[in-house]
Amino acid sequence: MAKDNYTVVTNFILFGLTDHQEMCPLLFSVFFIIYIITLSGNIGMIVLIWIDPQLHTPMYFFLSNLSFLDACYSTTITPNMLANILEGSQPISYTACMAQYCFFVVFATTEFFLLAAMAYDRYVAIRNPLLYTAVMTKRLCIALVAGSYLGGFANSLIHTSGLLRLSFCGSNVINHFFCDFTPLLKLSCSDVYLNEMLIFTFGSLIQMGTLLIIIISYVFIIVAVLRIRSAEGRYKAFSTCASHLTAVAIYHGTILFMYFRPHSSYSLDTDKMVSVFYTVIIPMLNPLIYSLRNKDVKYAFKKVIGGKVFSQ
Repeated sequence: MAKDNYTVVTNFILFGLTDHQEMCPLLFSVFFIIYIITLSGNIGMIVLIWIDPQLHTPMYFFLSNLSFLDACYSTTITPNMLANILEGSQPISYTACMAQYCFFVVFATTEFFLLAAMAYDRYVAIRNPLLYTAVMTKRLCIALVAGSYLGGFANSLIHTSGLLRLSFCGSNVINHFFCDFTPLLKLSCSDVYLNEMLIFTFGSLIQMGTLLIIIISYVFIIVAVLRIRSAEGRYKAFSTCASHLTAVAIYHGTILFMYFRPHSSYSLDTDKMVSVFYTVIIPMLNPLIYSLRNKDVKYAFKKVIGGKVFSQ
């Protein structure tokens, strides 16, 4: 059939996670609980950092921004996914689909840059603990966070603009639970080579660039830790990095597997499972990682609730 005979798509249908209706009540319950935990954990972390003066340090300033990102990141995807599970395949307008993709890329990219900034913060704290607050000034912290958001918006603008130039015709069913890049390209009747090159080039530069910053920071951290004479001092210094390292490993590892594995291993079902992990599960895990492994956060929480939680 000639391309001109196709009907131009003005809205899409999100296929969702599964077409097995018998699983939907269970899936809805699980993801609804996860979403409530995500919002409670991340908003709770922001409020806790805001009200406790002892947490008014550069490290927790970055952590509060990470919690804000995770809450926004999850909210961009999860409510629509829950509606899809509850009511079946849902229509989404062309504009709403592009907007969802735009904000998804903003928050996902900003998190890459923010995790790199947090690695630098840990390096300064361990390398020069006495000069930590002098080096990590409020102005520098704000600049690093603002730069992270600027990088996120710039990357999103590039890829969203690339999608907006495409024509969508024929099938309008997106075989996914949100408007992601690859499923959208599959529906386009335009040449998508430029889009694929842009996502590969900028995706590689951002992921590898931020990962390189993190690796270099931790090489210097390890060197600094090894210079500490006491075993207790080395353990205390490196334990402050454990939560950040865990968050980095989970986030970067998932994205690397999702977008940089061989094309021969691509599967829509696998992509959906991995997408659920980094769009729904990881935003829930981050506040748990940073609270369960952090004595300062647990102590601040204990003070707020009157010492009834985390008491021995």
